[in-house]
Amino acid sequence: MGNSAARSDFEWVYSDQPHTQRRKEMLAKYPAIKALMRPDPHIKWTVLGMVLVQVLACWLVRGLSWRWLLFWAYAFGGCINHSLTLAIHDISHNTAFGTSCVSRNRWFAIFANLPIGLPYATSFKKYHVDHHRYLGGDGLDVDIPTNFEGWFFCTPARKLLWLVLQPFFYSLRPLCVNPKVVTRMEILNALVQLAFDVAIFALWGIKPIVYLLGSSLLGLGLHPISGHFVAEHYMFLKGHETYSYYGPLNWITFNVGYHMEHHDFPSIPGYYLPLVRKIAPEYYDHLPQHHSWVKVLWDFVFEDSMGPYSRVKRKCKLAKDHL
Repeated sequence: MGNSAARSDFEWVYSDQPHTQRRKEMLAKYPAIKALMRPDPHIKWTVLGMVLVQVLACWLVRGLSWRWLLFWAYAFGGCINHSLTLAIHDISHNTAFGTSCVSRNRWFAIFANLPIGLPYATSFKKYHVDHHRYLGGDGLDVDIPTNFEGWFFCTPARKLLWLVLQPFFYSLRPLCVNPKVVTRMEILNALVQLAFDVAIFALWGIKPIVYLLGSSLLGLGLHPISGHFVAEHYMFLKGHETYSYYGPLNWITFNVGYHMEHHDFPSIPGYYLPLVRKIAPEYYDHLPQHHSWVKVLWDFVFEDSMGPYSRVKRKCKLAKDHL
């Protein structure tokens, strides 16, 4: 089905990531941006509402047929659970309670994790720090596909399958590319998640569990919101490794589409990222941007120039301190 992707390797560069220098320039020119580096007062209540909605959904789906259960897992639960993973992304930058309350942020991320069905939040935090500090770093940034992914998923049919299987690649890739020691917090994350899943099963049976897991696997796979996985850093235009999207899906994804802004200022909550662009429009308005995540997915599958190899990659030196 279709031709193979034209690329046979990543786009190797020998320069530092652009965001560090951009951040210095913008803060020097617009010191008011620093005022946006504060907790998001809304995210706690938004996440609480989403978790409660999914618990209510567990009660509602207990009597559904399997066909309708999977339909609602994709159409509704997939949106909620994918949005919760993006809430966890925001919280990993200490945006719920601020940098002075790191432990509260970690535990709140574990709470947001509950409807996802599998422990995710703590491990995500551990690797996401590297994604920002070593953007595109060989063997460090686990957001970069492996050589096997780039080599094998090179035709439209295989790229489509790759999109369907995104949850599995994002979960397993860190173990292959940059394995790290399991932390105490990851164990606690797993135990809390197991207790929640057992409680749901004891109350309402197996169907709610399938609904939650289906919401996560389907919502993070071939789903309109999943276009952000490809839109953020895949090289649609040579020389550009980070892209923003300013469309309406930002309303349900904690503004993750403002991705250029996010990498420029990781400590600013998604809620305030539109203000960064408003303060410093000359740093963003001229850059290439995406207008539809669905179109991003379509172009990724059917454009021969696109594939898992369409990423900027670089060699990075390990830093001594933390982000």
